[in-house]
Amino acid sequence: MGLVDFILHIDHHMVNIVNNFGLWTYLILFLIIFIETGVVILPFLPGDSLIFAAMALAANPKYGLLAWLMFIIFLAAAVLGDSMNYEIGEHFGEYATRNKYLGKLINKDHLDEAHHFFEKHGGKTIAIGRFIPLIRTFVPFVAGSGTMHYGTFLKYNFIGAFLWVLVCSAAGYLFGNIPVVQDHFSMIIIGIVLVSLIPILITAIKNSKKKKA
Repeated sequence: MGLVDFILHIDHHMVNIVNNFGLWTYLILFLIIFIETGVVILPFLPGDSLIFAAMALAANPKYGLLAWLMFIIFLAAAVLGDSMNYEIGEHFGEYATRNKYLGKLINKDHLDEAHHFFEKHGGKTIAIGRFIPLIRTFVPFVAGSGTMHYGTFLKYNFIGAFLWVLVCSAAGYLFGNIPVVQDHFSMIIIGIVLVSLIPILITAIKNSKKKKA
């Protein structure tokens, strides 16, 4: 099961996970979100689409998933994942980026984008970055390797995580079971990814213009 196939057909894979693992589904979902936000070398795991698809299933009584419990699990995974990422950045940030082996696993372009967002928006980057795939995995790493106090980071971490999980959960719960959405679920997922990547594209264009100037 390839990653691309998992993301594009995440609704079908979510059904298989629920049917095969039952209550363990909650732990599996927690781990995916925790790893996506907490491990700087794995920014490509699905986040928005996973929450959307999972909450769509939670809205359907036949799957027996509790929407409120899913929300708490996603929120906890997002907050704890970013906190771990911050700690990694604080204690191993400089070493990881300079090490000839670990450095190859960290996408320098995405790391530079995270640095740029941080310089432009300051602490708000922690919250804003939640809504930008790839960038959101590097932002806490940058915060930890910089000079941001953990108390300040935690505040923005919770605000960003709460808003991100709320938006993705509400969208999945309210619209995920609409027939037209179910019939074009893969296109909806692609649309979610493309829309969330717009800030990265805008930033890249602005940086390109600055370099030319």
